[in-house]
Parts: sequence; structure tokens; C-alpha cells
Amino acid sequence: MTNPTFDKGLEIRKSVLGAEFVEKSFAAADDFNRPMQELVTEYCWGAVWGRETLDKKTRSMLNLAMISALNRPHELKMHVKGALKNGVTKDEIREVFLQVAIYAGVPAGVDSFRIAREAFQEVGA
Repeated sequence: MTNPTFDKGLEIRKSVLGAEFVEKSFAAADDFNRPMQELVTEYCWGAVWGRETLDKKTRSMLNLAMISALNRPHELKMHVKGALKNGVTKDEIREVFLQVAIYAGVPAGVDSFRIAREAFQEVGA
């Protein structure tokens, strides 16, 4: 049985994070964490990212701010790379993190800048 929301989510997830990254995540999944991979793909990427009201660039900018404020460095680095793929410029990423520093705290902003620089280096941006 096929699941159109999961399929849509898988397509979007691969387009933002890269097919290699997503395929590695599923290949590394076991009985314990596979349900989480499936949940994230279907609901996060399919049901929400798959909506048409906001474009990928806007969603990426929102994610950068929220993930930064939540202090999730691994997810933040991954989403900085995805944001670049979605057309968010380095200048726009800087502005998002300046906004985070004011509203979520300077330490969150400082960490976000550091993580973004690492991500930029890794992708050659």
C-alpha cells in the first residue's frame, strides 16, 4: 500500500537535505528508530512542508529561527545547508540569527553563527 503523504515528504526531504543524507538516515535506521524516520518524513516533510501556502525558502528561514532558539545544533547545521539549497542567502541567514539573538538570547545567536559558519565551510558557501 502506498502512502502519498509519505512519498511527497520523502521527495521534499531529499530535495532540501540531499538524497544521500536522507538515504543514509533510512539505511541506518533499525527497529527502534525507523518509526521516527517514517514519522518525520510523512508528517514534517509531507504534511507540513508539502503545503503550498509557504515556499521552501520561507519555511527554511522559520526553521532556522526556531531550531536556533531551541538550541538544537545538529539539526541547525543540517537546516542551514538545506536553507542554502532553498535559496536563502548567507546575508538572510545572518539576519535570522541576529533576530534570534535579540528574541531568544545572545548565546543562542552566537552558537547559531558558529554552526552556520561550519555549515558554510562544509558546503563551500
